[in-house]
Amino acid sequence: MKPLLLAIAMGAAFSAQAANIDVSITNATDGVYFTPLIVAAHSDDANLFQTGTPASEAVEAMAEGGDISGLEDLALSVGAAVSANPAEGILAPGETASTRLYTQHGDVLSIAAMLLPSNDAFIGVDSWKIPKKRGTYVINANGYDAGTEANDELAASVPNPPFLTFGTGGTGVDSDVANQAVHIHPGNLGDTNATGGISDFDSTKHRWLNPVAIITVTVY
Repeated sequence: MKPLLLAIAMGAAFSAQAANIDVSITNATDGVYFTPLIVAAHSDDANLFQTGTPASEAVEAMAEGGDISGLEDLALSVGAAVSANPAEGILAPGETASTRLYTQHGDVLSIAAMLLPSNDAFIGVDSWKIPKKRGTYVINANGYDAGTEANDELAASVPNPPFLTFGTGGTGVDSDVANQAVHIHPGNLGDTNATGGISDFDSTKHRWLNPVAIITVTVY
């Protein structure tokens, strides 16, 4: 094969091994907020988090305080295509954030962000295999528990952003971490007692069940 034809053939082969994807993340809850999101496409031999294994320091920082810098550093260190904070801040209930990533053949998709209010809950997509075929795909994303902090649901134990209103005087929902590995979160319990009860979360706003996000992935 002549050099020019070889170069064209190699370029075509390379293009066939890569694709752009658009990722749209919709907050499907009624009164729970997402901290800045991290969206990463990476090889299937790496993970941002894994269900059934203890959370890394980077996952703990994200799940307890919304800090995604450690996960971003991890993703970049394994050559991932990364979109950090596509919502440019907090993603409120019902709102959607979108981003585009350039992916390689065989890549998987991972997504994470803390759920507010919570002790250590986060929206998670763990290494979802990106389809080879062009089209639009939908992921129903669950909320996970990092297993790093008891779910006491007390205002003193969680971030207190100005857009959230907490009760006071709660005695605490839970004081133990029964499962210290990343696992599906049971959801906030909350109560309707603004000056007592077991929780400082408002059950009419802050309670949630899975899934917590609807994610649309378009492969081009």
